[in-house]
Amino acid sequence: MFNIAVLISGSGTNLESILNAVEKDEIKSKVVLVIADRECYGIERAKKRGIETYILDRKAYRDELSDSIYELVKDKADFIVLAGFLSILKGDILKGYKDRIINLHPSLLPKFGGVGMYGDNVHRAVLENREKITGCTVHFVDEGVDTGRIILQRTVSVDYEDKIEDIKRKVQREEHIAIVEAIKKLEVAYEGINQCI
Repeated sequence: MFNIAVLISGSGTNLESILNAVEKDEIKSKVVLVIADRECYGIERAKKRGIETYILDRKAYRDELSDSIYELVKDKADFIVLAGFLSILKGDILKGYKDRIINLHPSLLPKFGGVGMYGDNVHRAVLENREKITGCTVHFVDEGVDTGRIILQRTVSVDYEDKIEDIKRKVQREEHIAIVEAIKKLEVAYEGINQCI
Protein backbone atom coordinates (compact mmCIF):
# COMPACT_ATOMS: atom_id res chain seq x y z
CA MET A 1 0.00 0.00 0.00
CA PHE A 2 1.19 3.51 -0.83
CA ASN A 3 0.47 6.69 1.08
CA ILE A 4 -0.80 9.74 -0.80
CA ALA A 5 -0.78 13.43 0.03
CA VAL A 6 -3.45 15.34 -1.91
CA LEU A 7 -3.04 19.07 -2.56
CA ILE A 8 -6.18 21.11 -3.20
CA SER A 9 -7.43 24.67 -3.59
CA GLY A 10 -11.19 24.28 -3.99
CA SER A 11 -14.27 22.22 -3.28
CA GLY A 12 -12.45 18.89 -3.37
CA THR A 13 -14.64 16.91 -5.78
CA ASN A 14 -11.58 15.17 -7.23
CA LEU A 15 -10.37 14.45 -3.70
CA GLU A 16 -13.77 12.90 -3.03
CA SER A 17 -13.35 10.66 -6.09
CA ILE A 18 -10.00 9.46 -4.77
CA LEU A 19 -11.40 8.82 -1.29
CA ASN A 20 -14.36 6.91 -2.73
CA ALA A 21 -11.97 4.78 -4.81
CA VAL A 22 -9.95 3.99 -1.68
CA GLU A 23 -13.09 2.93 0.19
CA LYS A 24 -14.18 0.70 -2.70
CA ASP A 25 -10.69 -0.85 -2.94
CA GLU A 26 -10.37 0.42 -6.52
CA ILE A 27 -6.95 1.72 -5.57
CA LYS A 28 -4.57 0.26 -3.01
CA SER A 29 -3.22 3.57 -1.76
CA LYS A 30 -4.40 5.51 1.27
CA VAL A 31 -4.81 9.28 1.55
CA VAL A 32 -2.85 10.23 4.66
CA LEU A 33 -2.66 13.99 4.26
CA VAL A 34 -4.63 16.79 2.56
CA ILE A 35 -3.07 20.22 2.17
CA ALA A 36 -4.81 23.31 0.83
CA ASP A 37 -3.23 26.61 -0.18
CA ARG A 38 -6.31 28.54 1.02
CA GLU A 39 -9.49 28.02 3.01
CA CYS A 40 -11.72 25.70 0.96
CA TYR A 41 -14.46 23.12 1.29
CA GLY A 42 -12.14 20.30 0.27
CA ILE A 43 -10.53 20.50 3.72
CA GLU A 44 -13.94 19.80 5.29
CA ARG A 45 -14.32 16.72 3.08
CA ALA A 46 -10.99 15.42 4.35
CA LYS A 47 -11.75 16.19 8.01
CA LYS A 48 -15.03 14.26 7.76
CA ARG A 49 -12.99 11.21 6.75
CA GLY A 50 -10.56 11.67 9.64
CA ILE A 51 -7.64 12.64 7.41
CA GLU A 52 -4.86 14.91 8.66
CA THR A 53 -5.29 18.36 7.08
CA TYR A 54 -3.34 21.60 6.77
CA ILE A 55 -4.09 25.01 5.29
CA LEU A 56 -0.94 26.81 4.15
CA ASP A 57 -2.23 30.11 2.83
CA ARG A 58 -0.34 30.89 -0.35
CA LYS A 59 -0.52 34.64 0.33
CA ALA A 60 1.13 34.18 3.71
CA TYR A 61 3.69 31.53 2.72
CA ARG A 62 4.57 32.98 -0.70
CA ASP A 63 8.01 31.67 -1.76
CA GLU A 64 8.11 29.32 1.25
CA LEU A 65 4.99 27.39 0.23
CA SER A 66 6.69 24.53 -1.64
CA ASP A 67 9.30 24.01 1.07
CA SER A 68 6.63 24.05 3.77
CA ILE A 69 4.59 21.44 1.90
CA TYR A 70 7.72 19.34 1.46
CA GLU A 71 8.37 19.37 5.21
CA LEU A 72 4.83 18.08 5.85
CA VAL A 73 4.81 15.31 3.25
CA LYS A 74 8.36 13.96 3.02
CA ASP A 75 8.13 11.45 5.86
CA LYS A 76 4.49 10.56 5.30
CA ALA A 77 3.65 10.26 1.60
CA ASP A 78 4.91 8.08 -1.25
CA PHE A 79 3.04 10.13 -3.88
CA ILE A 80 1.67 13.67 -4.14
CA VAL A 81 -1.51 14.26 -6.11
CA LEU A 82 -2.43 17.79 -7.21
CA ALA A 83 -6.22 17.72 -7.51
CA GLY A 84 -7.29 21.26 -8.34
CA PHE A 85 -4.23 22.77 -6.67
CA LEU A 86 -3.60 26.27 -8.04
CA SER A 87 -0.14 27.04 -6.66
CA ILE A 88 3.04 26.14 -8.55
CA LEU A 89 5.43 23.75 -6.80
CA LYS A 90 9.15 24.47 -7.06
CA GLY A 91 12.47 23.68 -5.45
CA ASP A 92 13.45 20.65 -3.39
CA ILE A 93 10.03 19.00 -3.43
CA LEU A 94 10.37 18.45 -7.19
CA LYS A 95 13.71 16.70 -6.69
CA GLY A 96 12.63 14.71 -3.65
CA TYR A 97 9.46 13.51 -5.37
CA LYS A 98 10.70 13.24 -8.96
CA ASP A 99 8.18 11.20 -10.99
CA ARG A 100 5.99 10.87 -7.87
CA ILE A 101 3.96 14.10 -8.17
CA ILE A 102 1.01 14.13 -10.55
CA ASN A 103 -1.30 16.96 -11.56
CA LEU A 104 -4.80 16.99 -12.99
CA HIS A 105 -5.30 19.69 -15.65
CA PRO A 106 -8.66 20.57 -17.29
CA SER A 107 -7.53 20.49 -20.94
CA LEU A 108 -5.85 18.20 -23.42
CA LEU A 109 -2.28 19.30 -22.87
CA PRO A 110 -0.22 20.71 -24.45
CA LYS A 111 -3.24 22.80 -25.50
CA PHE A 112 -4.34 25.45 -23.00
CA GLY A 113 -1.69 24.85 -20.38
CA GLY A 114 0.86 27.08 -18.69
CA VAL A 115 0.76 30.14 -16.46
CA GLY A 116 -2.74 31.53 -15.99
CA MET A 117 -4.42 28.52 -17.55
CA TYR A 118 -6.63 27.10 -14.82
CA GLY A 119 -10.35 26.68 -14.16
CA ASP A 120 -12.69 28.76 -16.29
CA ASN A 121 -9.75 30.37 -18.11
CA VAL A 122 -9.08 27.02 -19.77
CA HIS A 123 -12.69 26.42 -20.76
CA ARG A 124 -13.03 29.99 -22.07
CA ALA A 125 -9.97 29.43 -24.26
CA VAL A 126 -11.50 26.20 -25.58
CA LEU A 127 -14.64 28.09 -26.61
CA GLU A 128 -12.76 31.05 -28.09
CA ASN A 129 -10.63 28.69 -30.19
CA ARG A 130 -13.72 26.80 -31.35
CA GLU A 131 -12.35 23.45 -30.29
CA LYS A 132 -14.52 20.46 -31.09
CA ILE A 133 -12.91 18.26 -28.45
CA THR A 134 -11.47 19.03 -25.03
CA GLY A 135 -10.95 17.02 -21.88
CA CYS A 136 -8.47 16.56 -19.07
CA THR A 137 -4.89 15.44 -18.63
CA VAL A 138 -3.02 13.84 -15.76
CA HIS A 139 0.71 14.46 -16.01
CA PHE A 140 3.86 14.32 -13.93
CA VAL A 141 4.91 17.61 -12.36
CA ASP A 142 8.29 19.00 -13.36
CA GLU A 143 9.99 22.41 -13.18
CA GLY A 144 7.72 23.87 -15.87
CA VAL A 145 4.02 24.70 -15.72
CA ASP A 146 1.93 21.87 -17.20
CA THR A 147 4.98 20.58 -19.09
CA GLY A 148 5.54 17.21 -17.41
CA ARG A 149 5.21 13.84 -19.10
CA ILE A 150 1.58 12.91 -19.79
CA ILE A 151 0.20 9.87 -17.98
CA LEU A 152 -3.28 9.80 -19.50
CA GLN A 153 -6.00 11.93 -21.07
CA ARG A 154 -9.77 11.68 -21.31
CA THR A 155 -11.82 13.56 -23.89
CA VAL A 156 -15.24 15.16 -24.21
CA SER A 157 -16.97 16.76 -27.19
CA VAL A 158 -17.66 20.48 -27.31
CA ASP A 159 -21.14 21.15 -28.66
CA TYR A 160 -22.10 24.26 -30.60
CA GLU A 161 -24.36 25.57 -27.84
CA ASP A 162 -21.99 24.82 -24.94
CA LYS A 163 -21.14 27.55 -22.46
CA ILE A 164 -18.22 27.55 -20.00
CA GLU A 165 -20.32 25.84 -17.31
CA ASP A 166 -21.34 23.06 -19.73
CA ILE A 167 -17.74 22.30 -20.65
CA LYS A 168 -16.66 22.50 -17.02
CA ARG A 169 -19.31 19.97 -16.00
CA LYS A 170 -18.36 17.55 -18.79
CA VAL A 171 -14.65 17.80 -18.06
CA GLN A 172 -15.11 17.40 -14.31
CA ARG A 173 -16.92 14.10 -14.86
CA GLU A 174 -13.89 12.84 -16.74
CA GLU A 175 -11.47 14.28 -14.18
CA HIS A 176 -13.03 12.14 -11.46
CA ILE A 177 -12.29 9.03 -13.52
CA ALA A 178 -8.87 10.14 -14.79
CA ILE A 179 -7.34 10.90 -11.40
CA VAL A 180 -8.21 7.44 -10.08
CA GLU A 181 -6.91 5.76 -13.24
CA ALA A 182 -3.64 7.68 -12.96
CA ILE A 183 -3.14 6.64 -9.34
CA LYS A 184 -3.68 3.01 -10.36
CA LYS A 185 -0.97 3.40 -13.00
CA LEU A 186 1.41 4.85 -10.42
CA GLU A 187 0.72 1.96 -8.06
CA VAL A 188 1.47 -0.62 -10.74
CA ALA A 189 4.67 1.16 -11.80
CA TYR A 190 6.02 1.51 -8.27
CA GLU A 191 5.00 -1.99 -7.20
CA GLY A 192 7.14 -3.23 -10.08
CA ILE A 193 10.07 -1.07 -8.97
CA ASN A 194 9.77 -2.26 -5.36
CA GLN A 195 9.72 -5.91 -6.46
CA CYS A 196 12.99 -5.38 -8.33
CA ILE A 197 14.77 -3.93 -5.27
